[in-house]
Amino acid sequence: MNQVISGLSTGVAEPLLQVDDVEVIYDGAILAVSGVSLTVPKGGIVALLGANGAGKSTTLKAISGLIRAERAKISRGQVRFGGVDCAAVASHRLVHQGIVHVLEGRHVFSHLTVEDNLRSGGFVRGLSRRKLEQNLERVYDWFPRLKTKRKTQAGFTSGGEQQMIAIGRALMTQPTLVLLDEPSMGLAPMIVQEIFEIVAQLNAKEGASFLIAEQNIAVALKYAHQGYVMDTGRVVLQGSASELLEGSHLQDVYLGRK
Repeated sequence: MNQVISGLSTGVAEPLLQVDDVEVIYDGAILAVSGVSLTVPKGGIVALLGANGAGKSTTLKAISGLIRAERAKISRGQVRFGGVDCAAVASHRLVHQGIVHVLEGRHVFSHLTVEDNLRSGGFVRGLSRRKLEQNLERVYDWFPRLKTKRKTQAGFTSGGEQQMIAIGRALMTQPTLVLLDEPSMGLAPMIVQEIFEIVAQLNAKEGASFLIAEQNIAVALKYAHQGYVMDTGRVVLQGSASELLEGSHLQDVYLGRK
């Protein structure tokens, strides 16, 4: 059963993303997530926590429309973005509406330079040359180490730099909501800290909203405002970040003592 930590704020901010009772089925038979409900308020950072295979990535793909590329579909429930049902909207159209998905695994075009990777995000939105250049400089302001590597092939950059490229490319689309899937995976703690600090600054200074799927409890809840915990395709716990960190329920879920 979905436990709600007492004191969870419903938030005065208007919901930007509302996922209601969503069920996802693969190949017409395999139930991947069931009855998932969550909210991302405008200007919020929300952590979606859970062990590997809990259903976090599927939930993000259901929101971004990418599940259709994997022979899956939303079989029940609603996904509302800005108050409008978007469950049936194609993923590329959702990008134009303001939702961008940074996939797990730091996907970059390895044979292209860092800068060409970043520019590809602007091309998706069909930005003017002037706006593209403005956005590019904005990304370099957030990720100064990418500017020093701008002419380097992305495949020759470090894992942390590739994660920055993936996030920077997403920012080139001028998103309202960024879906981040396992941004800390395989990275050194110092790099993870740097990436989450940038996420927090983007949220505070530009009002970008984030839904972050993570296994790293400590780092995710350090920067998130609230969190949801998934287990076997369901949300089993939710609360403010501080309440989740302070309570015993979260460790119970991770250790299988539900």
